[in-house]
Amino acid sequence: MKPAEAGRPSPDHAPPTTERPPLLTAPFVRIWLSTLAYFIGIGATLPILPRYVKGPLGGTSFSVGLVVGSFSLTAFFLRPLAGRLGDRRGRRLLTVGGASVVALSIAGYTVSASLPPLIGFRLLTGAGEAFFFTGSASAINDVTPDERRGETVSLFSLALYVGLAVGPLLAEPILGHGGYHHVWWMAAAASAVAAALVLWAPNTGAREEGAERSPGPLVNRAALMPGIVLSSNVWGFSAFVSFVPLYALQLGLSGSRYVFLGYALIIIAVRGLGARLPDRLGEARTSRFSIIVSIVGLTVMATWHAVAGLYAGAVIFAVGQALLFPGLMTLAIRSAPPEELGSVVGTFTAFFDLSYGLGAVSLGAVASVFGYRGAFAMGAMIAAVGLALLLIRQARERSRTVE
Repeated sequence: MKPAEAGRPSPDHAPPTTERPPLLTAPFVRIWLSTLAYFIGIGATLPILPRYVKGPLGGTSFSVGLVVGSFSLTAFFLRPLAGRLGDRRGRRLLTVGGASVVALSIAGYTVSASLPPLIGFRLLTGAGEAFFFTGSASAINDVTPDERRGETVSLFSLALYVGLAVGPLLAEPILGHGGYHHVWWMAAAASAVAAALVLWAPNTGAREEGAERSPGPLVNRAALMPGIVLSSNVWGFSAFVSFVPLYALQLGLSGSRYVFLGYALIIIAVRGLGARLPDRLGEARTSRFSIIVSIVGLTVMATWHAVAGLYAGAVIFAVGQALLFPGLMTLAIRSAPPEELGSVVGTFTAFFDLSYGLGAVSLGAVASVFGYRGAFAMGAMIAAVGLALLLIRQARERSRTVE
């Protein structure tokens, strides 16, 4: 079913609105704060894991990619299942259970003295991530009016990026004063707080007792095209997360926390000030712009071998990434009926896991041969393929509309 046939706005045109129903309700704020706490914990691991693998564990660039991306394996396979489960049993099971599993698995990093156990705990982290993020992203949309869907996704994702900004800021000083184990315990505690915050949140999305409703599809077709485009762009993001911490050291910086801080602050500013852009401009137009700018940012990092080049590329990349996820997720959500929301979110976000895991591992191999800048360049080329696919798909949709 096409978006227009489902009674939803077309990809490039948002309907005019005269009333603005409330958005910042108590359930919205509770879910937002839980997501913030969760991503503070996840953010704390980002600049530390590559250094842990290269340092105490004596790994290679390929090992870094393997460890960073391994959690995506379980997350990829479990997200669609999590989406269907959330449509049947409600979102609380996903959010509380997922955050708890992540807390336990990160605590397990403290006993990982070699690569195999660390990879095992990373796989467990991926399982928890699949359930938590699918549950929280679905729950936030459950409590949101449809006409403010794009704004909701933008504001919701602010929790993610505020967490990704705060986490590294906390992690590197903790590493300097207490060591790796203290970072892992802090990250685990943040995930436990996330679970506690949604423990008494409304169990939205649960099927009413005795209600006859078929479960949503395990793989939702409405999310396939947006998910494929997202996937092509996440390769570059995986290069950024995996190798900026090491590239910063290579350039003579003491760490990468300020690069991640700048990246996150740019996204926070763009999504905060431009939260309504996906609704106003249309999610397809927003996505096209975001991909182009992301490609430029990766290209700058790949070609300008200097501290200034790293920061400039990170800033441009952040501007591109700021509205990419909201634009593509809104495109997916508006293409499916409301009762399939969890299924759409699960399918769409599974593409993130697939490309993040494959991207980190494959670009780790690229970095071993061509260096970190080679990994950034390859990420830009793969994103360009996604842009081409999006343009072809939208051209076909416009021609069908004309006919």
